[in-house]
Amino acid sequence: MTRLLFVLLVIPTVALAFDTQLFPDKARPEDRRLTVVRTLNDKDFFLQPPTTRQAWEARRQRVREQLLVALGLWPMPNKTPLHPVIHGRIDREGYSVEKVFFASHPGHYVSGNLYRPRTKDGQLPAGKLPAVLCPHGHWRDGRFFDAGLAEAKKQVASKAEQTLEGARYPLQARCAQLARLGCVVFFYDMVGYADSKSIGHGAFSDADAELRLHNLMGLQTWNSIRALDFLTSLPEVDAQRIGVTGASGGGTQTFILCAIDERPAAAFPAVMVSTQMQGGCVCENTSYLRIGTGNVEFTALFAPKPLALSAANDWTIDIETKGLPELKKIYQLYDAEDKVTARCWKEFGHNYNQPAREMMYNWFNRHLKLGHPEPIVEQPFVPVPPAELSVYDEKHPRPADNVNAERLRQYLTTLHEKQLAELQPRDAAKLAEFRRIVEPALRVLLCSSLPEPATVEAREYGSPKVNGATAKGYLLGRQGQGEQVPVVWLQGASFNGTVVIWVDPRGKSSVEVGQRLADPVKKLLDAGAAVLAVDLFGTGELTPEKPMPVDRRFAGYTFGYNRPLLAQRCHDLLTTIGFARQQKGVKQVHLLGRASAGPWVLLARGLAGDVVARTAVDAHQFRFEKVRTLTDEMMLPGALKYGGLPAFTALAAPNELLIHHATGTGLGRLVKQAYQAANAEEKFTHYGEELAEEKLVAWLLR
Repeated sequence: MTRLLFVLLVIPTVALAFDTQLFPDKARPEDRRLTVVRTLNDKDFFLQPPTTRQAWEARRQRVREQLLVALGLWPMPNKTPLHPVIHGRIDREGYSVEKVFFASHPGHYVSGNLYRPRTKDGQLPAGKLPAVLCPHGHWRDGRFFDAGLAEAKKQVASKAEQTLEGARYPLQARCAQLARLGCVVFFYDMVGYADSKSIGHGAFSDADAELRLHNLMGLQTWNSIRALDFLTSLPEVDAQRIGVTGASGGGTQTFILCAIDERPAAAFPAVMVSTQMQGGCVCENTSYLRIGTGNVEFTALFAPKPLALSAANDWTIDIETKGLPELKKIYQLYDAEDKVTARCWKEFGHNYNQPAREMMYNWFNRHLKLGHPEPIVEQPFVPVPPAELSVYDEKHPRPADNVNAERLRQYLTTLHEKQLAELQPRDAAKLAEFRRIVEPALRVLLCSSLPEPATVEAREYGSPKVNGATAKGYLLGRQGQGEQVPVVWLQGASFNGTVVIWVDPRGKSSVEVGQRLADPVKKLLDAGAAVLAVDLFGTGELTPEKPMPVDRRFAGYTFGYNRPLLAQRCHDLLTTIGFARQQKGVKQVHLLGRASAGPWVLLARGLAGDVVARTAVDAHQFRFEKVRTLTDEMMLPGALKYGGLPAFTALAAPNELLIHHATGTGLGRLVKQAYQAANAEEKFTHYGEELAEEKLVAWLLR
């Protein structure tokens, strides 16, 4: 009985002597990431306009880079010959319809119809002509859409349409009217529709596709870029007067293309720009796409060029009060507020019907300088039976080299590997180019960067008690992000201005072993360094009750709106670095990455610049090729596209770096090459085997 009483008395005393917990009784931080998983159906995708044009231009560049990386188009692929085939002319009053296919990538074909204005004798009008690119959206059968007679009658009765032809074939109606207004129009298939069915919507849903950023949206956007190439290659087209318009998923393609390609002069995305639902198809989503941004901001990237939006009784219903005012503020920065407008027809459901089309005709008339009196009213036309619009026939069969999804992915992988090979940092100039591409890519993949001092929020919290050290607890986060990252600052009898950020997969509790300081921590403190131990997301007190679920249909539905776990950890480490550097008396910041946390440290270190002096890391024999599932905690979409851990680690040059336990990682050659190019080879130390921590501490403190 006496022995039992002794045990009960000692346990509380020991707990008080060593405790890195900041939250009592298993409570957790009030970090919104522990409870909130964003989706495409959230209702807060607002644009926060900067107050200066300079600030907007900087933001615009970052968002554009985010778009290009997410789409798998950073850097842009080399443009291969289109080899367009144009055939099967069908004449109508004032215009003709032809059939077109061309290769956007070798073996991958874009198909569509080319509408051209014609004089009474069947010739093209004299002079250079404006042109309009038309992606169709998610209408049944796409370019071949036929609403049917019964539905057409309903549309006419509701006054959404004026003619049965326009009501039954609204996609053809748009192209026919634009052609009769003097525009060359290319109406092309989105992937998986009409004549473009070699690749389906489930073609890019596995882990390898994510790791290489192979996605349907990126392919569709590349097809749009190449469609512009085709359109501007036509001798009659005026490349300075190009418009783009599409609705629904075609609206998404419209504002995405206009955000990343400088050639369009005017745009009209219909029923898609909204602060609510952002696009429900896999061809409108991809990892990283809308983290910290959304469709309204994407659309704003077109400023100050003429932009008009239509909306309906769907997720776009509030555009005139939520979206348009913010767009106008961006356009005001260019003194161009009159070049952006929007109108909602609340009486109609999701559509691109005649009132919206007529708004578009008049918008393009003014801004593409078509020269017609206004208002322009859509005229009746004679539709082409959908079966006659198909681009392939006996004389023009589908090309023999047409590839399926697997072969296209093989081609894209080879293409990206070739781009990486050309970026190898062989000398100072090549290193600069390597950094120009890989650093922004890593910034997007981690959805983060080193924070500016004013944006780091730190609150002293808790009462950690650690034998042999003075301990303070803090909760860290970024301004407005709702984050609470628990850290413990340990300091010995003296402090010489050196801070070592201690990163371990177990979190900050790893600084102790059996109620005493771990030997490496003690040695650091005895040498005058402070130790900053952190619970990165998913470790220690910052562990969710359940892992974030990854959408089984397509990971882009999850990672397009939420950082992957690995990116969350790197983001928190960058926040911790930002906190450490601004503490009183700090002269230098070092990083120590232990066990499986080593690769996390290498990734974050790539964005830390000169703020971190020395980094010692256990590579843990990790490489991204080992990641085979979407739910792997090391899943980082795009990692393999940009060369994996070796490429991101090379960004550390010329700062001091020691890597051990690196056998089989591929880290040695490329990283060494980067340090040689930076004339800092002596600052890189590499070991295949695992080193004792006393050697790592000695290296940090030397």
